[in-house]
Amino acid sequence: MKYLKFLIIILIILIPSNSISADSKTRALKPKNATEKITTIISGKSRNYYPISKTNPSLVSVKGPGKLKVITRVQFISDVFEELDYVVCCKIDGVMMEDVVFEKVKRSDNAMFKNELYGIPGEGKELILELGRGEHTIELSCGAEFPKFAARYLFTKTKVKKIDWISKTPLFPNEPVDLVNDENVIHYFRFSNSKPLKVKITGPTTIRVLNRLENNYYMKGRINYRLQVKEDGVIKNTYLLSSVRSEVTAYKKGGGKIPGKAKEIVVAVPGGTHIYEITPLDKDKNSILGRILFPKNDIKLEE
Repeated sequence: MKYLKFLIIILIILIPSNSISADSKTRALKPKNATEKITTIISGKSRNYYPISKTNPSLVSVKGPGKLKVITRVQFISDVFEELDYVVCCKIDGVMMEDVVFEKVKRSDNAMFKNELYGIPGEGKELILELGRGEHTIELSCGAEFPKFAARYLFTKTKVKKIDWISKTPLFPNEPVDLVNDENVIHYFRFSNSKPLKVKITGPTTIRVLNRLENNYYMKGRINYRLQVKEDGVIKNTYLLSSVRSEVTAYKKGGGKIPGKAKEIVVAVPGGTHIYEITPLDKDKNSILGRILFPKNDIKLEE
């Protein structure tokens, strides 16, 4: 009997814990450039939506892999229209996606804006974005000034496929820099706007570019920076990243700076031999440390 009571107590403790863990896989994101939010009451629960502009896209940064659900709600400002059409324009890592058109959207039966000046919300319309491994920047904008709409962003993380990665030396000899993390020495290469990181690789494969912004001691907080990736001289992707000081990584030999936490961008390499060039776009920022990796199984392509 005591054993049975003990089991019941354990189950009571574990069940809420498991449900919280499942729910925590999905989290709401706030655009990096959001200056305004539209509180929306849906079936009695408050949710934050963020207005979408045609001229100033909303910027959302997230680390994949995972699914980004974008829920949009059009704003019925007057009673003139019973239904509204609107267009969502989306750009992922600098690459323009096909526009998404929502037609004949009606007013919602179970939602309202907390501030009536925003009008009446339309039915929630969803856009699902599948994001691969690494850091991603999503830009959302309107196809037209009218009608106005707002969006809510929900990200669900998915498991990373286990792959053995090996390092690749840059094509041109950037300055090598050794970092120490938990007594392990990791080899990086310094690159900048005037000295980009270049690599020659044969596909089809994937390359990971681990990068760390070099921080001066007086630099505090989160610092945004941009990286551009060119494939055979043509712009392939642009990434908006943000860096904070690393608390566990240091230079093996001084350096007078503090390395930032590692950020990761992933580039798909098509068949054939290609040259990739990774360039920081912010001339006012410090240099960056980079490390290029590719799957060990694809080493045969380099032979």
